[in-house]
Amino acid sequence: MILLMGSLIACKSILKEQEFSFKEQDIELKVWINDDHRLNYQILRSGNAVIDTSQLGIVIDNRLLGFYSEMELLETKNVQLAYPMHGVKEMATYNGTLYRFEITEPDKSKWFVEFQLSQEGAAYRYIIPNEGISRVIEEHSSFKFPAQTKVWFFERNNNWKLRSHAGEWLCADIADMPTVSQMGPVQGLTLTCELPHGGYALLGESALFNYSGMRLKAIGNNTFQANFTEEEKGFQVKGNITTPWRCILLARNLNDLVNNTMVASLNPGPDKRIFKDTDWIKPGKAAWFWWSGETATYADEKETVDNAAKLGFNYTMVDEGWEKWKDKWNTTKSLCEYADKQNVKIFLWKHSREINYPENNWEVMRTFLDHVKQTGAVGVKVDFMNGNHKLLIEFDEALLKYAAERKLMVNFHGCQQSSGEYRTYPNEITREGIRGIELNNLSEGPLPASHNAALPFTRFITGHGDYTPLAFSAPGETTWAHQLATLVCFYSPFQCIAEDPAYLLKEKRILPALELIKKVPSTWDETIVLPDSKIGELAAIARRKGNNWYVGILNTGKSRRVDIKCDFLAQNSYNTEIYTDDLDAELVNIEGINPRANLKKGKFAIPFQREDIVCEEETSLSLELAANGGAVIWFKTK
Repeated sequence: MILLMGSLIACKSILKEQEFSFKEQDIELKVWINDDHRLNYQILRSGNAVIDTSQLGIVIDNRLLGFYSEMELLETKNVQLAYPMHGVKEMATYNGTLYRFEITEPDKSKWFVEFQLSQEGAAYRYIIPNEGISRVIEEHSSFKFPAQTKVWFFERNNNWKLRSHAGEWLCADIADMPTVSQMGPVQGLTLTCELPHGGYALLGESALFNYSGMRLKAIGNNTFQANFTEEEKGFQVKGNITTPWRCILLARNLNDLVNNTMVASLNPGPDKRIFKDTDWIKPGKAAWFWWSGETATYADEKETVDNAAKLGFNYTMVDEGWEKWKDKWNTTKSLCEYADKQNVKIFLWKHSREINYPENNWEVMRTFLDHVKQTGAVGVKVDFMNGNHKLLIEFDEALLKYAAERKLMVNFHGCQQSSGEYRTYPNEITREGIRGIELNNLSEGPLPASHNAALPFTRFITGHGDYTPLAFSAPGETTWAHQLATLVCFYSPFQCIAEDPAYLLKEKRILPALELIKKVPSTWDETIVLPDSKIGELAAIARRKGNNWYVGILNTGKSRRVDIKCDFLAQNSYNTEIYTDDLDAELVNIEGINPRANLKKGKFAIPFQREDIVCEEETSLSLELAANGGAVIWFKTK
């Protein structure tokens, strides 16, 4: 449900001509034209600069807009939104104020800058009336942070860094950002910033349609500037130019950061014609053969369906290789029919290059999706977009649109992080743009525990991530309890489980947690970040689904004790299952279990132990975590 309240208000300047100031409780936005005749803005919280004096402006067809200009506030509008989510909470609410400025250039041409200000942060975008085709050369949009800001960014020391957005999350001082990476000063979104005066800011973008995806170039002086894959060549836009929102999310603590939904809220709602009903969009867990077995035969995938049914999973992810099956479409239809009898649905993998032809309204793509629909499959996993330039963004939206018209869900891989487009296209059931557990099977891996402990406060803030959790047979430096905790700490409406489902069913040491693996949800009604959480060091997160609560804890580095107060529970008692590192148990020899595993971090893993107790709101728990360990607590109403 969307409610728009308020009326248009004709305004002149609030302070002096060409200078404006607005407040939302303790957040203040200032916009002005400085002595150099350029558009500038500043964002403060409780009087402290979050974004210090930073430029605005855009270059269209080699013409800089926002230089020697005049500005006038045309309207102010209250915005109130409430809509369902498949993520960290059941419903998202957003309350903010829109400020629309008219910018007049020296030649009397006009364009617009819009700001939105709320307790979740600030955002702005440019709207340029345009006929025909114009070329966006660059934006002067910049973001200057206070000195001593700590920046969390993803790193990958090869050319895949800004293609797949699947880097390891690291931290550096803002002053070091121009030189911190061997791959240069350009970073991909998002960036999470720990502010020197307390609290957090996150840079992202929202409503990325008909435009190139933004990157951020560290240009010195604690400043990032908008950057695009096309660089100085720019990219073409037909008709009016509306940039995505440039978002600065604000949070006083990690709980507020994790629950911030501004990026999704700035996206338009779904098209009621295409999404007249959404009953066909169903979150759930998927079994996956590829991670442990790579290319699967028809027999392999049939067995995976059987195992998915035994685990109570909703889906199987049929990955690369199915198109080599004899009479692939009829064979796949046979698999879908077999799966349907066991209440299991099928997703099919596809390389993007084979359907990325915009000619004739994407005829090749539409034909492929028609065939997928005819097999009985319910979704597609499209892979290897390898970038976020404008032509790929057009491909993404076309796929979401045409898939939705056929009531097919979409899982993007080899792609950029989310800009909240899943609100406009709720059939985007998940996307990668994340360094997931696949790395534990590759030479670049395995993943460090610190990366996992950073993810809930970095990559996952703007949307779901197909990390493909749970890797008992290739846990890297982490423990089995740490791996269990990724099921709670990471979320994806389509939660594709990495571990071989046959191994989950047959390994006796996993059996005590099998019911947890089966029942843990893939979406949540409520999320609370617990005390002691710290980016890259400890993630302790409580999530509720219905009347049941789950707590996931990811530890980094040395062993430690964590105390959990259960005051988030309701008044009644809960049957509670606690899964922690079994520090006294014999290590599990994992060599040979997964032939694809990279075991350079060790061939043995610390197993978990389970304890069953009764907990109430007043209960306090003290858990011993191994180095790079973890824990899961499952509170079930009695």
